[in-house]
Parts: sequence; structure tokens; C-alpha cells
Amino acid sequence: MSSRPIRAEVVGSLLRQPNLVRARQDHADGRLSTHAFKVIEDRAVDAAIAVQEAAGLDVITDGELRRGIFTGPLTENIDGLEYVPEVTRTWYTPQGPVEEELPVVVTERLRLRRSAVTEEFAYARARARTPVKVTLPSPLMMLLRWSPQHSTAAYRDAFEMVDDAAAIIREEVRELAALGCTYIHIDAPEIATLVQRETRAWYERQGISIDRILTEGLDLLNSVTDVAGVDFGIHLCRGNRHGRWMAAGGYDYVAAALFARCSGFDRFLLEYDDAIDPALSSPWPRLRRTRLLSSGSYRRRRQRSRAKN
Repeated sequence: MSSRPIRAEVVGSLLRQPNLVRARQDHADGRLSTHAFKVIEDRAVDAAIAVQEAAGLDVITDGELRRGIFTGPLTENIDGLEYVPEVTRTWYTPQGPVEEELPVVVTERLRLRRSAVTEEFAYARARARTPVKVTLPSPLMMLLRWSPQHSTAAYRDAFEMVDDAAAIIREEVRELAALGCTYIHIDAPEIATLVQRETRAWYERQGISIDRILTEGLDLLNSVTDVAGVDFGIHLCRGNRHGRWMAAGGYDYVAAALFARCSGFDRFLLEYDDAIDPALSSPWPRLRRTRLLSSGSYRRRRQRSRAKN
């Protein structure tokens, strides 16, 4: 048995308490003041910190409870996105694929309205006894908000948009580092979903080149790590929401490009389903000794009913 210590940390959002979900909707509808909403939100974060510390985790988050969804820093506090009907994305279920409307798509130039992640970190650090990390979405996640019909009025192509998204994430990283944050993990499910042929075909139909994602795109993703004094992790999964997933397959298709171009990441947080995928063999030995490979073990997808938000 390995003598290395087990490291435990949360990857993804904690479940949002019903009273917090109601309060967020009431606040959005004008039935609850900002002050009253923040009191409820703070109490929810206090509970999230307490449950993680009671579990003995090595590093904690605020549960991402100040966000409606984990992509919040790029979808909830950014100008340039709006709801457009009938723009859909495919999800998969045990019963087969389903089409789901995207909540928002890019229609104008992206601009940071306010930094919510600095609030997340400052509040959690003041209350936690355990080291606190902050999670940020990959700028390449915005490719899922690209519409060739509605986004091209603002951007020449999808990668010009990603460049703006990366600039926003880099600014957030610098602000967090200035506040003393020493561990940031980037959620990048869009990279792992490329393992599925149907997903790659969907991107190509949107006019988004897979070759550009795995070259230019990964370079933009790696650019967010150019900040001294911060350890960076990257989380790869194939989508997980309400028992649905976005793709299936082993990581081999993306592993070599990821390790070659994302040298700024110190830790890789991977999703596995059931047993470790035997298709993971060849690219992984290329991992430098100074970079850590971690894994999460999840129940079968058909058993997930309340997983990552």
C-alpha cells in the first residue's frame, strides 16, 4: 500500500439549500432586499464551511453557494450574454439523448460587471480554520455559450470571444492572489467532453475547430495560471447534472495535448465512473513528478440524482 497521504477536497458545488434557492429567486424578483438576501447567503456559506471542516477535508471552498451554477463567474457577473430561444445543447441520460435550451448565449462583447469570487474568498477565509481554495470556470467553457447565429455580431469567431473570457479570468486570478489566495482550481469539463465523437461533431457544426481548441484554446486556458504564489488545479469531467452527462469515454483523446500545453497546472482532478478507465494508459506517464494526479470516484451515472450543479 502507498505511504502517500490521502488528500481530500471538494470538486464542484455543494447542494444549495432550499431556503437559499428560494431567497435567490425572491431577491431576483424584487421580493427580498439585498441585505436580507446576503444574510441568508452568508448563513448558507457558514454551514458549507462547517460541514467540510467537520469532514476533515484538507482544503475547502465556500460551496460555490453564491453562484446559481458553477460557471457563475463567467455567466452571472458578466455583461454580453442574454437568453435566446431555441439554442440547445445535447445531454445524455440512461434513456437516451435529450436537447436542452442554453440559459444564455453570447450576443455582445464580454465585460466583467463585478467580481463575485473575491467576495467568496474573503468571506470564507475570515471564517474557515482550513485552507480555502477558489474555483473558476475555464474560459473555454464560453464555447458552450457561442452561437454562430447570435454571437458573430460581437466577435469575428469563437476564439476571439475566448480571448476576452481568458482576460476576465486572468484578472480574477490576479485579484484573488492579491487577497492572499494560494490555491485556485479551474473547472474545464469542455476539454474532457471532447473524448466523445458526437461532442466533437457538435463543436464543428458551430464552426469551432477541435484542432484550435486543443492548441490555441489550451494555450489560452494555460495563460490564466501565469501568477506567482498560486497553485493551480484543473478539474476534468464529462458533465454531471441531475443524473445527465455531456459525454462518455476515456481521456486519451485529450491527454497528450493537455499535458503538453497546460504546464501551469500543478494538480489534475479527474472524474472516473465506476472503475478507473482502462483506456487511460499511454499519455499519463508523461506527467512531470511535480504535478499531481488526483481522482474522484463517482457512482454510476444512472444512480446520480443530485450531483454537481
